[in-house]
Amino acid sequence: MKARMFNRQASDPQSKPDDVLKALALQPGQKVADLGAGGGYFSLRFAEEVGAQGHVYALDTDSGKIEFMRKSIAEEGVGNIEVVLVGKENLTLPEKVDMIFLRNVYHHISNRVQYFSQLRQYLKPNGRIAIVEHKGGGGFHSLFEHRVSPEAIIEEMTSAGYLTAESLGMLPKQSFIIFSLNK
Repeated sequence: MKARMFNRQASDPQSKPDDVLKALALQPGQKVADLGAGGGYFSLRFAEEVGAQGHVYALDTDSGKIEFMRKSIAEEGVGNIEVVLVGKENLTLPEKVDMIFLRNVYHHISNRVQYFSQLRQYLKPNGRIAIVEHKGGGGFHSLFEHRVSPEAIIEEMTSAGYLTAESLGMLPKQSFIIFSLNK
C-alpha cells in the first residue's frame, strides 16, 4: 500500500525526519495541519511534539490513505490527531493553525498562488507554512515532474503573500523552506 511506502520514505534516515522536526520547533499546545499527510508518519510525530493540549489535522485527498491513518492512529492510541479527507482544489480547516506542513505535495497543487493565498485565512498571526519538495536533478521525480525548484516555490509563495522565513539546506534531494505571513 502507498501509505506504508510514504511512511518508510518519510522515516528514512536520508529524509532526516528528526532534523526536520527540530527545525520546525513545534511547541506544546500548538495546532498543525499536515497537508497531504500520506501514511501519517509526520502527523504522529507532530502529535507528540504538540502534546495533549495541541492538535494535528492529518489531511489527504486519498480515502485509502485516510483509512490507513485512522487505523494507525487508533492502534497507537493517539488522541490529538483528527484525520480529514479534503478536496484537491480547496482546503477548509475548522480553526486557525500555527503551522501548515507539506512534504512532497507542493507539485500536486494546481493554481498554487491562488491556493496558498486562500490558506492565509487558516494561519494564526505568527503562523508558518513549511514546504519540503523534491528539487529535481534526474530520476523519477524529474522525469514525472514530481518536483518544483526552490526558486519557483519562493516566487509563488511571495506572490501568494508570504515571506521566506528560512531556507534550510539540510536535505540532499529536497528543498525545505519555511514561510511566514507577509503582514
